[in-house]
Amino acid sequence: MLKYIISICLFFVFVDGFSQEQKKDTLTNSKKDSILYKTNYGLRLGVDISKPILAQFNSSYSGFEIVGDYRIKKNFYLAAEIGYEEETTAEDYSNSTVKGNYLRLGFNFNAYQNWLDMNNEVILGYRYGFSLFEQTLNSYTPNVSNANNVTNITSGNYFPTYTINTPITETGLNAHWSEFVVGFRAETFKNFFLTFTGSYKILMSVKDQKDFKTLYSPGFNRIFDSNTGFGFNYTITYLIPFKKK
Repeated sequence: MLKYIISICLFFVFVDGFSQEQKKDTLTNSKKDSILYKTNYGLRLGVDISKPILAQFNSSYSGFEIVGDYRIKKNFYLAAEIGYEEETTAEDYSNSTVKGNYLRLGFNFNAYQNWLDMNNEVILGYRYGFSLFEQTLNSYTPNVSNANNVTNITSGNYFPTYTINTPITETGLNAHWSEFVVGFRAETFKNFFLTFTGSYKILMSVKDQKDFKTLYSPGFNRIFDSNTGFGFNYTITYLIPFKKK
């Protein structure tokens, strides 16, 4: 009888210990499952490294750009770029130089669903762009007939052989445009990001130099007859974290 009583007591001790262990595991797992992985919110600043690289291969171009964004929601960022560009454009009958500053303001939306502890992005965005610049007409060949050369009419040669090399500069020119942005951003090191974006630009308005069309606008790039254009950026940025959510 004593043997059976001891066996029953040992059984209840085992069951109680097992239930306590199960309860502990349940609480531990429940606690782990409830952990929230927070990500950094803050100001991200950097530079566009494509512009100095382009300047190394194109002597007619120089420029720099500072980029930044601020995260206000999980997948939504306010974004801005500010920069300076100088570009000399050579055409068949003209040579002109544009230089000035620009500003682009807008937002980015992250369409990528990150895994835990990842901060990569697939960027969909919009910018409003504004530039203020001056343009110098370095040289040009007037498109007029020479009254002293009667052969112009019969030969069809309406372009005189001389070129005017006196520079003409006009300041206070400006351009306004919209652009749609797509791109990719990856966190390479802690709080350091590499980003590549491309943009489709639509010119809304431009103030031309007197008697000469604006061929290039800082921040917009080359202006074609369609008033549309493309651009790209390759940036390195650093995130200054303010808080975690």
